[in-house]
Amino acid sequence: MADTARTIEIVSAEDYLARERASAHRHEYVDGAIYAMAGGSRRHNLIAVNLIAALTAHLPDRCAAHMADTKLRIRIERAELFYYPDVMVSCVASDQTLDWLDAPLVVAEVVSPSTERVDRGEKLNAYLQIANLQEYILIEQSLPHVEVFRRANEWQREVLASGDTLQLPSIDFAIGVDALYRRVEFDTLPPTS
Repeated sequence: MADTARTIEIVSAEDYLARERASAHRHEYVDGAIYAMAGGSRRHNLIAVNLIAALTAHLPDRCAAHMADTKLRIRIERAELFYYPDVMVSCVASDQTLDWLDAPLVVAEVVSPSTERVDRGEKLNAYLQIANLQEYILIEQSLPHVEVFRRANEWQREVLASGDTLQLPSIDFAIGVDALYRRVEFDTLPPTS
C-alpha cells in the first residue's frame, strides 16, 4: 500500500509574504503552514460590500475600512498568523502604511459552510488575542443572522436577527441587520402540500 500521508511544507513568515506578493491567489498563513483560500459566493460578496460601503461612508479620515484583499497579522506567543478577514476597520496610523494590519478595532467574517468551523474556532480564538480588537462579527450568508463578540462584554456572544441593529461603539457605528442583507436573495423552500 502506498503511503498516503501528506507532507506540509513549513515556511517562514518572510517567505510566505514574498510568495503571496507574487501569487495570483490568496493564501492564509498559520505558524509556518500555508492554506489556499476559496472564492466567495455572490451572497458572501454582497454582504461584505454592504458592510464595507456603510463603514466607508461613516468613518472619519483617520480610520479606514479594508476588504478581503488586506491581510491581518497576529502574533501569539511565538506563532505568527496571517489571515484575510472579509472586513476590518483600523484607526491606527501604522496600519495604513503596511501590507497588512496589526491593530484593527473591528473584524468581520461572512460565514459560509466551508469556513464556518475555522471562523467560529481557530479565527475566533486568534482574533480575540489582538490587543486593539473591540468587536468580532460573524455574518451568516444563508439567513439574516449576525453574531457579535465584544471586548466590553468579555467576548460573550450576542445574536442579532432581521429587524435588529448592529451597534459598533468602538467606531460609533450602527447598521440595521436588514441593511447588511440588501439585495441578498435567500433560498426558499418549495411549498409543502
